[in-house]
Amino acid sequence: MKSSFSDEHLVFPTRYPIGIEIVRAEGVYLYDKEGKAYLDLISGIAVSALGHKHPRIWEAVQKQIASYAHVMVYGDLLLSPQRDYAKALCGSLPKGLDKVFFISSGSEAVELGLKLAKKHSRRSRLIAFEGAYHGSTHGALSVTGSQKLRMPFMPLLPDVLHLRFGVLEDLEKLDSDVACVLIEPVQAENGIRSASLDYFKELRQRTQDLGILLIVDEIQTGLGRTGYVWAFQELGFVPDLLLSAKALGGGFPLGAVIGSAEIMEKIAQKPSFGHISTFGGHPLSCAAGHAVLQIVQSDSFLTEVRNKANLFREQLSHHKAIREFRQSGLLMAIELHSKEDLHDSILPSFWKKGLMVDGFLFCPGAIRLAPPLILSSEEILSTCQKIKEILDPI
Repeated sequence: MKSSFSDEHLVFPTRYPIGIEIVRAEGVYLYDKEGKAYLDLISGIAVSALGHKHPRIWEAVQKQIASYAHVMVYGDLLLSPQRDYAKALCGSLPKGLDKVFFISSGSEAVELGLKLAKKHSRRSRLIAFEGAYHGSTHGALSVTGSQKLRMPFMPLLPDVLHLRFGVLEDLEKLDSDVACVLIEPVQAENGIRSASLDYFKELRQRTQDLGILLIVDEIQTGLGRTGYVWAFQELGFVPDLLLSAKALGGGFPLGAVIGSAEIMEKIAQKPSFGHISTFGGHPLSCAAGHAVLQIVQSDSFLTEVRNKANLFREQLSHHKAIREFRQSGLLMAIELHSKEDLHDSILPSFWKKGLMVDGFLFCPGAIRLAPPLILSSEEILSTCQKIKEILDPI
Protein backbone atom coordinates (compact mmCIF):
# COMPACT_ATOMS: atom_id res chain seq x y z
CA MET A 1 0.00 0.00 0.00
CA LYS A 2 1.53 3.32 -1.10
CA SER A 3 2.30 5.77 1.67
CA SER A 4 -0.05 8.77 1.68
CA PHE A 5 2.47 11.15 3.26
CA SER A 6 5.80 12.48 2.04
CA ASP A 7 8.57 9.95 2.49
CA GLU A 8 11.23 11.80 0.50
CA HIS A 9 13.63 11.91 3.46
CA LEU A 10 12.55 8.83 5.40
CA VAL A 11 13.79 5.27 5.15
CA PHE A 12 11.34 2.54 6.16
CA PRO A 13 12.33 -0.96 7.31
CA THR A 14 9.72 -2.65 5.11
CA ARG A 15 8.38 -2.63 1.56
CA TYR A 16 4.89 -2.64 3.06
CA PRO A 17 4.43 0.51 5.18
CA ILE A 18 0.81 0.90 6.19
CA GLY A 19 1.03 4.43 4.89
CA ILE A 20 -1.75 6.04 6.93
CA GLU A 21 -0.82 9.36 8.51
CA ILE A 22 -2.01 9.47 12.11
CA VAL A 23 -2.55 12.93 13.58
CA ARG A 24 -4.21 12.02 16.89
CA ALA A 25 -4.69 9.04 19.20
CA GLU A 26 -6.99 8.72 22.18
CA GLY A 27 -8.38 5.77 24.11
CA VAL A 28 -8.44 2.76 21.77
CA TYR A 29 -8.63 4.83 18.56
CA LEU A 30 -6.21 6.34 16.07
CA TYR A 31 -7.30 9.21 13.81
CA ASP A 32 -5.94 10.12 10.39
CA LYS A 33 -5.75 13.61 8.88
CA GLU A 34 -9.21 13.22 7.32
CA GLY A 35 -10.64 12.49 10.76
CA LYS A 36 -11.26 8.79 10.09
CA ALA A 37 -11.07 6.67 13.24
CA TYR A 38 -9.22 3.34 13.37
CA LEU A 39 -9.75 0.94 16.25
CA ASP A 40 -6.20 0.18 17.37
CA LEU A 41 -5.90 -3.60 17.46
CA ILE A 42 -2.10 -3.76 17.61
CA SER A 43 -1.21 -1.17 20.30
CA GLY A 44 1.98 -0.15 18.52
CA ILE A 45 3.04 -3.84 18.72
CA ALA A 46 1.99 -4.35 22.35
CA VAL A 47 3.39 -0.99 23.53
CA SER A 48 0.24 0.98 24.36
CA ALA A 49 -1.19 -1.51 26.83
CA LEU A 50 -3.64 1.04 28.25
CA GLY A 51 -4.40 2.71 24.95
CA HIS A 52 -3.61 6.32 24.15
CA LYS A 53 -3.63 9.37 26.42
CA HIS A 54 -4.71 7.31 29.41
CA PRO A 55 -5.43 9.90 32.14
CA ARG A 56 -3.30 8.16 34.78
CA ILE A 57 -0.31 7.96 32.45
CA TRP A 58 -0.75 11.53 31.21
CA GLU A 59 -0.99 12.83 34.76
CA ALA A 60 2.20 11.00 35.77
CA VAL A 61 4.12 12.30 32.75
CA GLN A 62 2.95 15.88 33.19
CA LYS A 63 3.86 15.81 36.86
CA GLN A 64 7.34 14.51 36.06
CA ILE A 65 8.07 16.86 33.16
CA ALA A 66 7.24 19.78 35.43
CA SER A 67 10.32 18.77 37.47
CA TYR A 68 12.80 17.52 34.85
CA ALA A 69 13.24 15.25 31.85
CA HIS A 70 16.76 14.06 31.01
CA VAL A 71 19.44 15.24 33.44
CA MET A 72 22.28 12.69 33.21
CA VAL A 73 23.34 9.37 31.70
CA TYR A 74 21.53 6.52 33.48
CA GLY A 75 23.08 5.53 36.78
CA ASP A 76 25.14 8.61 37.68
CA LEU A 77 22.44 10.47 39.60
CA LEU A 78 19.70 9.13 41.85
CA LEU A 79 16.35 9.89 40.25
CA SER A 80 13.15 9.10 42.08
CA PRO A 81 11.13 7.95 38.99
CA GLN A 82 13.72 5.22 38.37
CA ARG A 83 13.96 4.23 42.02
CA ASP A 84 10.21 4.10 42.55
CA TYR A 85 9.50 2.16 39.38
CA ALA A 86 12.27 -0.37 40.07
CA LYS A 87 10.85 -0.98 43.54
CA ALA A 88 7.37 -1.51 42.11
CA LEU A 89 8.62 -3.86 39.38
CA CYS A 90 10.50 -6.01 41.89
CA GLY A 91 7.39 -6.03 44.07
CA SER A 92 5.49 -7.64 41.18
CA LEU A 93 8.07 -10.43 40.88
CA PRO A 94 9.22 -13.46 42.89
CA LYS A 95 12.25 -13.37 45.18
CA GLY A 96 15.47 -13.48 43.20
CA LEU A 97 14.27 -10.97 40.63
CA ASP A 98 15.00 -7.94 42.75
CA LYS A 99 17.50 -5.78 40.88
CA VAL A 100 16.61 -3.71 37.80
CA PHE A 101 18.87 -2.19 35.15
CA PHE A 102 16.91 0.22 32.95
CA ILE A 103 17.80 0.64 29.29
CA SER A 104 16.14 2.03 26.16
CA SER A 105 14.61 -0.85 24.19
CA GLY A 106 13.91 -4.56 23.90
CA SER A 107 16.91 -5.18 21.65
CA GLU A 108 19.17 -3.51 24.20
CA ALA A 109 17.66 -5.67 26.94
CA VAL A 110 18.64 -8.75 24.93
CA GLU A 111 22.15 -7.41 24.35
CA LEU A 112 22.67 -6.82 28.07
CA GLY A 113 21.15 -10.18 28.99
CA LEU A 114 23.63 -12.00 26.72
CA LYS A 115 26.55 -9.97 28.09
CA LEU A 116 25.57 -10.74 31.69
CA ALA A 117 25.21 -14.45 30.92
CA LYS A 118 28.71 -14.65 29.47
CA LYS A 119 30.28 -12.63 32.27
CA HIS A 120 28.46 -14.51 35.04
CA SER A 121 29.07 -18.01 33.67
CA ARG A 122 32.42 -17.50 31.92
CA ARG A 123 30.99 -19.65 29.13
CA SER A 124 30.40 -18.71 25.50
CA ARG A 125 27.59 -20.83 24.03
CA LEU A 126 24.19 -19.18 23.61
CA ILE A 127 21.04 -21.23 23.15
CA ALA A 128 17.99 -19.73 21.45
CA PHE A 129 15.10 -21.10 19.39
CA GLU A 130 13.90 -21.40 15.83
CA GLY A 131 11.02 -19.00 15.24
CA ALA A 132 12.09 -16.62 18.00
CA TYR A 133 12.45 -12.89 17.53
CA HIS A 134 14.67 -10.95 19.91
CA GLY A 135 15.49 -7.76 17.99
CA SER A 136 17.58 -6.37 15.16
CA THR A 137 20.84 -5.26 16.76
CA HIS A 138 23.91 -7.41 16.18
CA GLY A 139 23.68 -9.66 19.24
CA ALA A 140 19.88 -9.76 19.31
CA LEU A 141 19.80 -10.72 15.64
CA SER A 142 22.33 -13.49 16.32
CA VAL A 143 19.85 -15.22 18.63
CA THR A 144 16.78 -14.49 16.51
CA GLY A 145 15.50 -17.73 15.02
CA SER A 146 15.24 -16.82 11.33
CA GLN A 147 18.06 -17.79 9.01
CA LYS A 148 16.55 -15.55 6.32
CA LEU A 149 16.76 -12.53 8.62
CA ARG A 150 20.28 -13.35 9.85
CA MET A 151 21.98 -14.33 6.60
CA PRO A 152 22.55 -10.88 5.01
CA PHE A 153 24.43 -9.73 8.12
CA MET A 154 26.70 -12.71 8.67
CA PRO A 155 29.02 -13.32 10.40
CA LEU A 156 27.14 -12.58 13.61
CA LEU A 157 27.95 -13.76 17.14
CA PRO A 158 29.71 -17.14 17.19
CA ASP A 159 28.72 -20.19 19.23
CA VAL A 160 24.94 -19.72 18.94
CA LEU A 161 22.74 -22.80 18.68
CA HIS A 162 19.04 -22.65 17.76
CA LEU A 163 16.85 -25.45 19.07
CA ARG A 164 13.30 -26.35 18.08
CA PHE A 165 10.85 -24.54 20.32
CA GLY A 166 8.82 -26.84 22.57
CA VAL A 167 10.63 -30.05 21.53
CA LEU A 168 11.74 -31.90 24.67
CA GLU A 169 14.39 -34.05 23.00
CA ASP A 170 16.30 -30.96 21.86
CA LEU A 171 16.93 -30.04 25.49
CA GLU A 172 19.40 -32.93 25.58
CA LYS A 173 21.78 -30.62 23.69
CA LEU A 174 22.22 -28.47 26.80
CA ASP A 175 25.60 -29.02 28.45
CA SER A 176 28.16 -27.33 30.72
CA ASP A 177 29.48 -25.16 27.85
CA VAL A 178 26.21 -23.23 27.64
CA ALA A 179 26.10 -19.75 29.18
CA CYS A 180 22.37 -19.18 28.81
CA VAL A 181 19.12 -20.27 27.26
CA LEU A 182 17.08 -17.35 25.90
CA ILE A 183 13.41 -18.09 25.41
CA GLU A 184 10.05 -16.35 24.93
CA PRO A 185 7.17 -17.75 27.00
CA VAL A 186 5.12 -17.26 23.83
CA GLN A 187 6.74 -16.90 20.41
CA ALA A 188 5.04 -13.72 19.26
CA GLU A 189 6.49 -13.08 15.79
CA ASN A 190 6.10 -16.75 14.92
CA GLY A 191 2.33 -16.32 15.10
CA ILE A 192 1.67 -16.80 18.85
CA ARG A 193 3.19 -20.25 19.47
CA SER A 194 3.26 -21.79 22.94
CA ALA A 195 5.02 -24.76 24.53
CA SER A 196 3.73 -27.15 27.18
CA LEU A 197 4.07 -26.72 30.93
CA ASP A 198 6.08 -29.96 30.98
CA TYR A 199 8.50 -28.48 28.49
CA PHE A 200 9.15 -25.38 30.58
CA LYS A 201 9.45 -27.50 33.73
CA GLU A 202 12.09 -29.68 32.09
CA LEU A 203 13.92 -26.64 30.69
CA ARG A 204 14.06 -25.01 34.11
CA GLN A 205 15.32 -28.22 35.75
CA ARG A 206 18.04 -28.83 33.16
CA THR A 207 19.32 -25.26 33.26
CA GLN A 208 19.51 -25.37 37.06
CA ASP A 209 21.31 -28.73 37.05
CA LEU A 210 23.89 -27.48 34.54
CA GLY A 211 24.38 -23.98 35.97
CA ILE A 212 22.93 -22.35 32.85
CA LEU A 213 21.19 -18.99 33.14
CA LEU A 214 17.58 -19.13 31.97
CA ILE A 215 16.68 -15.78 30.38
CA VAL A 216 13.03 -15.11 29.60
CA ASP A 217 12.18 -12.53 26.95
CA GLU A 218 8.91 -10.87 28.02
CA ILE A 219 9.34 -7.89 25.75
CA GLN A 220 5.94 -8.45 24.12
CA THR A 221 4.20 -10.50 26.82
CA GLY A 222 4.95 -8.49 29.96
CA LEU A 223 2.75 -6.03 31.88
CA GLY A 224 -0.58 -7.86 31.64
CA ARG A 225 -0.71 -8.79 27.95
CA THR A 226 -1.33 -12.49 28.62
CA GLY A 227 -3.73 -11.96 31.53
CA TYR A 228 -0.90 -12.13 34.07
CA VAL A 229 1.52 -9.37 35.00
CA TRP A 230 4.27 -11.63 33.64
CA ALA A 231 3.61 -14.59 31.36
CA PHE A 232 6.11 -16.86 33.11
CA GLN A 233 3.94 -16.71 36.25
CA GLU A 234 1.38 -18.91 34.49
CA LEU A 235 4.07 -21.41 33.50
CA GLY A 236 5.19 -22.30 37.01
CA PHE A 237 8.88 -21.36 37.01
CA VAL A 238 11.12 -18.38 37.80
CA PRO A 239 13.84 -17.30 35.34
CA ASP A 240 17.32 -16.11 36.27
CA LEU A 241 16.95 -12.98 34.14
CA LEU A 242 13.79 -11.28 32.91
CA LEU A 243 13.85 -9.00 29.88
CA SER A 244 11.13 -6.41 29.37
CA ALA A 245 10.31 -3.44 27.12
CA LYS A 246 7.36 -2.29 24.95
CA ALA A 247 4.49 -1.82 27.48
CA LEU A 248 7.11 -1.24 30.19
CA GLY A 249 7.37 2.47 29.29
CA GLY A 250 3.68 3.28 28.95
CA GLY A 251 4.14 4.50 25.38
CA PHE A 252 7.63 5.92 25.94
CA PRO A 253 10.93 4.15 25.12
CA LEU A 254 12.08 1.90 27.97
CA GLY A 255 13.59 -1.52 28.49
CA ALA A 256 14.85 -3.42 31.51
CA VAL A 257 16.84 -6.43 32.60
CA ILE A 258 15.81 -7.79 35.99
CA GLY A 259 17.66 -10.43 38.03
CA SER A 260 19.39 -11.18 41.30
CA ALA A 261 21.96 -8.90 42.89
CA GLU A 262 24.64 -11.56 42.30
CA ILE A 263 24.13 -11.42 38.55
CA MET A 264 23.04 -7.84 37.98
CA GLU A 265 25.81 -6.14 39.96
CA LYS A 266 28.40 -7.63 37.61
CA ILE A 267 27.49 -4.72 35.29
CA ALA A 268 29.54 -2.43 37.54
CA GLN A 269 32.44 -4.81 38.27
CA LYS A 270 35.66 -5.46 36.35
CA PRO A 271 35.21 -3.20 34.48
CA SER A 272 33.00 -0.51 35.83
CA PHE A 273 30.54 0.73 33.20
CA GLY A 274 30.14 -2.76 31.76
CA HIS A 275 26.98 -1.47 30.12
CA ILE A 276 26.04 2.17 29.62
CA SER A 277 22.70 3.47 28.39
CA THR A 278 22.35 7.22 27.84
CA PHE A 279 18.55 7.27 27.77
CA GLY A 280 17.97 4.15 29.86
CA GLY A 281 15.51 4.76 32.67
CA HIS A 282 14.38 8.08 31.20
CA PRO A 283 12.37 9.82 33.93
CA LEU A 284 9.31 10.34 31.70
CA SER A 285 9.35 6.69 30.61
CA CYS A 286 9.66 5.49 34.20
CA ALA A 287 6.84 7.72 35.38
CA ALA A 288 4.57 6.51 32.57
CA GLY A 289 5.48 2.86 33.02
CA HIS A 290 4.96 2.99 36.77
CA ALA A 291 1.41 4.23 36.17
CA VAL A 292 0.79 1.26 33.84
CA LEU A 293 2.07 -1.27 36.36
CA GLN A 294 -0.08 0.19 39.16
CA ILE A 295 -3.17 -0.41 37.03
CA VAL A 296 -2.49 -3.76 35.40
CA GLN A 297 -1.26 -5.62 38.48
CA SER A 298 -4.65 -5.59 40.20
CA ASP A 299 -6.45 -8.95 40.26
CA SER A 300 -9.67 -7.47 38.89
CA PHE A 301 -7.91 -5.91 35.90
CA LEU A 302 -6.12 -9.14 35.01
CA THR A 303 -9.33 -11.15 35.40
CA GLU A 304 -10.97 -8.77 32.93
CA VAL A 305 -8.11 -9.28 30.46
CA ARG A 306 -8.58 -13.05 30.62
CA ASN A 307 -12.36 -12.66 30.20
CA LYS A 308 -11.83 -10.43 27.17
CA ALA A 309 -9.45 -13.00 25.70
CA ASN A 310 -12.13 -15.67 26.11
CA LEU A 311 -14.62 -13.43 24.32
CA PHE A 312 -12.31 -13.05 21.31
CA ARG A 313 -11.85 -16.84 21.22
CA GLU A 314 -15.58 -17.50 21.37
CA GLN A 315 -16.23 -15.09 18.51
CA LEU A 316 -13.39 -15.99 16.14
CA SER A 317 -12.48 -19.65 16.65
CA HIS A 318 -14.99 -21.18 14.23
CA HIS A 319 -15.13 -18.95 11.17
CA LYS A 320 -14.73 -20.86 7.90
CA ALA A 321 -11.90 -18.61 6.67
CA ILE A 322 -9.83 -19.13 9.82
CA ARG A 323 -7.48 -22.08 9.77
CA GLU A 324 -6.43 -21.59 13.38
CA PHE A 325 -7.00 -19.00 16.09
CA ARG A 326 -4.12 -18.87 18.60
CA GLN A 327 -3.82 -16.65 21.61
CA SER A 328 -2.13 -15.96 24.87
CA GLY A 329 -4.43 -13.51 26.62
CA LEU A 330 -4.83 -10.49 24.36
CA LEU A 331 -1.91 -11.49 22.15
CA MET A 332 -3.60 -13.26 19.22
CA ALA A 333 -3.08 -14.66 15.73
CA ILE A 334 -5.77 -15.28 13.14
CA GLU A 335 -4.21 -17.74 10.71
CA LEU A 336 -6.16 -17.96 7.46
CA HIS A 337 -6.70 -20.75 4.94
CA SER A 338 -6.21 -18.17 2.19
CA LYS A 339 -2.92 -18.08 0.28
CA GLU A 340 -3.48 -14.46 -0.76
CA ASP A 341 -0.76 -11.99 0.17
CA LEU A 342 -1.90 -10.30 3.38
CA HIS A 343 -0.28 -7.00 2.44
CA ASP A 344 -1.76 -6.85 -1.06
CA SER A 345 -5.41 -7.44 -0.27
CA ILE A 346 -6.40 -8.72 3.15
CA LEU A 347 -4.82 -6.20 5.52
CA PRO A 348 -5.97 -3.19 3.42
CA SER A 349 -9.55 -4.45 3.73
CA PHE A 350 -9.22 -4.23 7.53
CA TRP A 351 -7.81 -0.71 7.36
CA LYS A 352 -10.64 0.41 5.06
CA LYS A 353 -13.09 -0.93 7.66
CA GLY A 354 -11.40 1.15 10.36
CA LEU A 355 -9.52 -1.71 12.03
CA MET A 356 -5.78 -1.22 12.56
CA VAL A 357 -4.21 -4.69 12.30
CA ASP A 358 -0.89 -6.04 11.07
CA GLY A 359 0.90 -9.28 10.25
CA PHE A 360 3.83 -11.21 11.77
CA LEU A 361 7.48 -11.45 10.78
CA PHE A 362 7.58 -15.25 10.67
CA CYS A 363 3.96 -16.27 10.08
CA PRO A 364 2.97 -14.82 6.70
CA GLY A 365 -0.58 -16.19 6.62
CA ALA A 366 -1.73 -14.74 9.95
CA ILE A 367 -3.20 -11.46 11.18
CA ARG A 368 -1.90 -9.97 14.42
CA LEU A 369 -4.27 -8.79 17.16
CA ALA A 370 -2.82 -7.16 20.27
CA PRO A 371 -5.40 -4.54 21.29
CA PRO A 372 -5.17 -2.21 24.25
CA LEU A 373 -6.06 -4.12 27.40
CA ILE A 374 -8.78 -1.55 28.12
CA LEU A 375 -10.86 -2.53 25.07
CA SER A 376 -14.44 -3.04 26.29
CA SER A 377 -16.56 -6.17 25.80
CA GLU A 378 -18.91 -4.18 23.56
CA GLU A 379 -15.98 -3.05 21.41
CA ILE A 380 -14.74 -6.63 21.19
CA LEU A 381 -18.11 -7.90 19.98
CA SER A 382 -18.38 -5.10 17.41
CA THR A 383 -14.80 -5.70 16.27
CA CYS A 384 -15.28 -9.44 15.88
CA GLN A 385 -18.42 -8.86 13.84
CA LYS A 386 -16.47 -6.59 11.48
CA ILE A 387 -13.64 -9.13 11.24
CA LYS A 388 -16.08 -11.88 10.30
CA GLU A 389 -17.69 -9.64 7.66
CA ILE A 390 -14.26 -8.98 6.14
CA LEU A 391 -13.37 -12.67 6.16
CA ASP A 392 -16.72 -13.93 4.82
CA PRO A 393 -15.76 -13.58 1.12
CA ILE A 394 -12.30 -15.10 1.59
